[in-house]
Amino acid sequence: MNFKKVFGFAAVAALSVVALAACAPSSGNDSKEDDKTLTVGIMTRTDATEPLWEKVSENAKKEGLTLKFVEFTDYSQPNKALANGEIDVNAFQHYNFLNNWNTENDGDLVAAADTLISPLRIFSGLNGEKAKYKDITELPDGAVVSVPNDATNESRALYLLQTAGLIKLDVSGEELATKVNITDNPKKLDIKELDASQTASTRTSVDAAIINNNYAVDAGVDYATVLFKEEINAESKQWVNVIAAQKGWEKSNKADAIKILIKAYQTNEVAKILSDASNGVDVPAWEGADSAK
Repeated sequence: MNFKKVFGFAAVAALSVVALAACAPSSGNDSKEDDKTLTVGIMTRTDATEPLWEKVSENAKKEGLTLKFVEFTDYSQPNKALANGEIDVNAFQHYNFLNNWNTENDGDLVAAADTLISPLRIFSGLNGEKAKYKDITELPDGAVVSVPNDATNESRALYLLQTAGLIKLDVSGEELATKVNITDNPKKLDIKELDASQTASTRTSVDAAIINNNYAVDAGVDYATVLFKEEINAESKQWVNVIAAQKGWEKSNKADAIKILIKAYQTNEVAKILSDASNGVDVPAWEGADSAK
């Protein structure tokens, strides 16, 4: 993919799953009726993602496919549900997260198609409702920065802090970084690791917070308070989000349905909705998408 024009997603103790339509695990069901439905795992819908999935559902319906959604509130469950056959596909993660999950769980889930890319951002902390800082260079010595604590998003956050010139790491590329990999921290940043769903709520108690965009949008975070945004370049493929499926999905009874989903998603209409509904936070990233030129 050419990214020349691509620009600028207490810890949760239990999973809350909301089925938007009655659905049961469909793996292994070879009925013709089953072939006409597909169960898709997604994160809890927001104002930004609701119109996107409505359009994808509408496009799929024209092809005779009904999409049924299961919503998840944290990142730890959708891949388990997919591996267990409780859902047919999921759409919430990037390649790096998927690859790391497979490694840690001896899994073999695969990417069936690209969807979007959502650059990570450093947001200013707040004094009341007002941003403490207007530029990344204003962060003081000893600044407290909250970051996601899951392996891939923490690593991505640390790389972002490095790109912003705040720290240096002894790893590079797709190697996972943790706090022990910090070799230089001239401002002596106090990096607080928290569940990704909680970083947005810390802004009144920290100097800066790195917040995944799905949680930032859901929490109503003002994007005018962004201090620094992740650069997108040729190495950003690992951060492209995907529709994930079980290994060998192409030969399963859900193959045609998954292909219809991919076709329904990867349209110019969806690309525009994706960008407009998120106010440019998310960008379509599949080959040939209007914004991926």
